[in-house]
Amino acid sequence: MAAAAGVSRGTVSRLLNGDKYVSPAARVAIERAISETGYVVNRAARSLVTQRTGSVVMVLSEPHEKLFEDPNYSTLIRVAIRMLAERDLSLVMMMAGDEGDRERVVRYVRGGHADGVLLVSTHAGDPLVEALGSGGPPAVSVGAVIGHENVIPYAAADERLGARQMTEYFVRQGRRRIAMITGPMDTPGGIQRLEGFAEVLGRKATQRLIAHGDWTQASGERAMRELLERSPDLDAVFVASDLMAAGALAALRAAGRRVPDDVAVGGFDDSAVAVSTHPPLTTIRQPLAKMAQETMRLLFALLDGAGPVEPVVLPTELVVRESA
Repeated sequence: MAAAAGVSRGTVSRLLNGDKYVSPAARVAIERAISETGYVVNRAARSLVTQRTGSVVMVLSEPHEKLFEDPNYSTLIRVAIRMLAERDLSLVMMMAGDEGDRERVVRYVRGGHADGVLLVSTHAGDPLVEALGSGGPPAVSVGAVIGHENVIPYAAADERLGARQMTEYFVRQGRRRIAMITGPMDTPGGIQRLEGFAEVLGRKATQRLIAHGDWTQASGERAMRELLERSPDLDAVFVASDLMAAGALAALRAAGRRVPDDVAVGGFDDSAVAVSTHPPLTTIRQPLAKMAQETMRLLFALLDGAGPVEPVVLPTELVVRESA
């Protein structure tokens, strides 16, 4: 390569490793030689010198099937791949939904196979977080990691704000028996969306009007049936995700309830699911692509040695459609 370009091997090495201090003439010569010879960088050899693997691992702490059911994950993956490609880095996807999966992730990361870790949907008390421990590659999270908010940088939507926006909208509509289907109560979305709901309703947010789901459509349908049995006079339900809201709509149809005439339904996410339900879903838009971008920006800052970084919390927006 160096001979073909007419420069030293050191100059070629500096350019391939991203060094800015390469003259324009040498840069042009090397790029022409690369094109003519079809040269491809040997990543294994480079990693021996740079101590970098050229990859980042995304860890999804959910069962495998959720990766394909929830459209939010495809948005996160798409943004991560695009931004990593701009730095000539690759994304490795790993699941950590059970003990065996978590052990594989820990072995992989501790084995030095990743430059950074991107955590997604991490639950409170997840042993994976402690197992990765200090001294490993930098880690960031989409959404806060409960109990590690000051340790693991994150980008998130303002969960409480979104819940308040939806609940206040129901109140303005004159809805009097407002229920909620939460997400898992060991996740920030589960906890903080319930907190926002309760902040608006106060003592009216009784346990009788609250049911819990696990972000899946089936859990939304099951929780809606529970609410109808407990409180058949409810006239609105805030569901903590669009996917669960699709399940709630199915349960309401099966029970002969008209939406929104009898029961108004609101979701959270503004994912592709929200426009595919019948009727289309009034929901809270969380800027998921922006959250992914900000999370990657935090990771890049850590990889570049920029020092401590601050969490990023982004505002949400009420999107009104036909379900409420």
